[in-house]
Amino acid sequence: MPPLSDFNGAIAGRNVIVGSHFETGATMNNYFGGYPIMHGSRKRVPFSTIPFAPDRDFVDRPEILEWIHDKCVGPGARAALVGLGGVGKSQLAIRYSYDVRDASLQTYVFWVHASTRARFEEAYRHIADRLELPRRDDPNVDVLQLVRNWLCDETNGQWMMIVDNADDIEVFYLKQTRTGDESSPPAPTPLATYLPQSRNGSILITSRSKDAAARLAGGYRNIKEVFAMDETQALDLFRNKLGCASDEEGAVDLLRALDYIPLAITQAAAFINRRGRMTASGYLDEFQRNDKKRKSLLNWDSGDLRRDESASNSVVLTWQISFEHIHEQRRSAAELLSLMSFFNPQGIPEWILRRHSKSVAKAGDEDEADNAFDEDLGTLQSYSLITATADRDVCEMHALVQFCTRVWLSSFSDAKRWKQKFLGLMARESPQADFKNWVKCRQLLPHVVCLYESELPSDEAVKKWALMLNNAAWYMQTGLGKYDEAEKLNRRVLEGCEKELGVQHLVTLTSVSNLALVLQYQGKYDEAEKLNQRALEGSEKELGVQHPDTVTSVNNLAIVLQYQGKYNEAEKLYQRALKGCEKELGKKHPDTLTSVSNLAMVLRFQGRYDEAEKLNRQALEGREKELGKKHPDTLTSVSNLAMVLRYQGRYDEAEKLNRQVLEGCEKELGVQHPDTLTSVSNLAVVLRDQGKYNEAEKLNRRAVEEREKELGVQHPDTLNSIYGLACLLDKQKRYTEASELYQRACDGYKQKLGSQHPTAIKCLNDFTAMQQEAEEEGLRRSRTFNNNHKAALG
Repeated sequence: MPPLSDFNGAIAGRNVIVGSHFETGATMNNYFGGYPIMHGSRKRVPFSTIPFAPDRDFVDRPEILEWIHDKCVGPGARAALVGLGGVGKSQLAIRYSYDVRDASLQTYVFWVHASTRARFEEAYRHIADRLELPRRDDPNVDVLQLVRNWLCDETNGQWMMIVDNADDIEVFYLKQTRTGDESSPPAPTPLATYLPQSRNGSILITSRSKDAAARLAGGYRNIKEVFAMDETQALDLFRNKLGCASDEEGAVDLLRALDYIPLAITQAAAFINRRGRMTASGYLDEFQRNDKKRKSLLNWDSGDLRRDESASNSVVLTWQISFEHIHEQRRSAAELLSLMSFFNPQGIPEWILRRHSKSVAKAGDEDEADNAFDEDLGTLQSYSLITATADRDVCEMHALVQFCTRVWLSSFSDAKRWKQKFLGLMARESPQADFKNWVKCRQLLPHVVCLYESELPSDEAVKKWALMLNNAAWYMQTGLGKYDEAEKLNRRVLEGCEKELGVQHLVTLTSVSNLALVLQYQGKYDEAEKLNQRALEGSEKELGVQHPDTVTSVNNLAIVLQYQGKYNEAEKLYQRALKGCEKELGKKHPDTLTSVSNLAMVLRFQGRYDEAEKLNRQALEGREKELGKKHPDTLTSVSNLAMVLRYQGRYDEAEKLNRQVLEGCEKELGVQHPDTLTSVSNLAVVLRDQGKYNEAEKLNRRAVEEREKELGVQHPDTLNSIYGLACLLDKQKRYTEASELYQRACDGYKQKLGSQHPTAIKCLNDFTAMQQEAEEEGLRRSRTFNNNHKAALG
């Protein structure tokens, strides 16, 4: 009987590519993530990462600034400013950060955008780059932890950090839910973990949520609520922003109408400056004439703009006036604003906006189109509706501005048209989630996900919507290893497609297949099998049995049957898929090579090692030529070949190949990606077979711990690692430890795979054999003891 039973393999097709999950398997998909911890960097002159220049029009609010100075002076201090969006929290934080630098050039000042996890991570990566921290570009290193370690090292000197727009508590602390499903992948590390309480640093937080601010700052005593300005401060700000004399009476009336909100005041002054001859009274007249267009600003609670009605409607009115006058003065700028209102508010790539502007511009000089776009962007900036980073890579907006823009568009029934434009733009620019496109996928993911959260489109638009979200889910699944989020996205897409397109539409069938795929990754094989069967039957009916998409469905179904231990059924389907691929796509096509690899895998499970070796070498040679040696699918073929060699007793060759695969996975995909952990487990097994128990145990325990964390304690891959560790301890006669692990593995297999699954049967047999061996060992020891005792007594 061969050693520890295993599963692995992958399928590929026009719609999906599946990788392996089981302990001795290997994946042929894409990878992302990983993070060992590093420390330290060389000494340097302290610097600031504040992305904004000092505001020469800033109006001092001494009570608040004094409070900040008092709160942030102590070691490890934390303080937070809370209040409605637009009341000046960030501006106060910017002013304080410059005060810190003015007081001491030996103090680092760091600025961290915190509205989303992605923006927080981006800011920490920027800090790591500025600090030139060693290994910051290593995909195996957790850059967040790297920066935190630096912040905690008091030898690096004093620092102060601004955590801006920390509105959503769930960005920093995981939402507590009880699903009752231990196999669900665990949530990522809470971001609050990466905000250290270090004696040499202090943190100032800005947030719309008192609860979020109090939790991050260590209690309500450490938060300061920022209200609208008083009349004197508001008038000073208005004068500063206006830059010239204004009618005082009209200005006071206007500021009162604006509720003394700094953002509204700044925007009004920008509009008046833009119009030239307009006065405060003239602005107020227009403001009051638009009362019929008044809409509730938003509903917000705990930083969620869709809840609570406590926001001032005056801000809405101010922005609406700006929108309409931009539309009158420079329609292309208003159109750009309309489009931007549907993106994620932060990190909007400038390149995608520029491409859109060029695509709608009249044919002509490309430089002229670029200049027009820059003028549009400048117009929006002049009204304080957007900001652009210093290097002009990305633009940002307040979510409040976006909301009000959409309200404005709805007032003349134009919101739907611009949503469709956004959908079309993202459909054109979103790439397939292949390994080579992951950088772009990561950049666009927050914006594509906006489509998930929005109202379901109808008609032909739902096809584009489904395509983008399917790609996003595939990237989440293969690139990020976020199976739970990918499942949620896939279910939403399938629900939408069934509703708008019907259950037999080809896009719906693709969505069925994609959902089945992520369920397979999660070890939910029964549901995955049903969905794959549905997708196959639908494809055969709609496309015919030889169509490449139908062949993909054949492969998908086969892989799930294989995971369920139904090897004969799986082999028949793999043979069918291979013949179909060779006929329709050719022998060198990546999908054909995947079918070759899949067939080799099931042959290995059946003990047909010579056949499996031949096919694995064929797949490896083809993938090295077509995809390159570093591609995840190529690494999978190396791993598959290594497993066959191991079963043939060619341990030295197998070990060498497994080390090659592990090194490649860690380098390209990170140390914690599920596929990398499969490589860890594979190497542990072959080392165990050679009696290299110390290294094997170290790797095996790593696989168990990380899989429990990433996949859950009941995932089949996790159970395989537990089973492998039990076998290792068994071989070392560490029966007590092995017994506990065998029991866990047996119970888990019975629950997840069924008691008749080949791996479940083998695990139980091995456990039973060990128990018998342990009992016999005990009897031998007892007899030896008795004999020695009798001999001692004479």
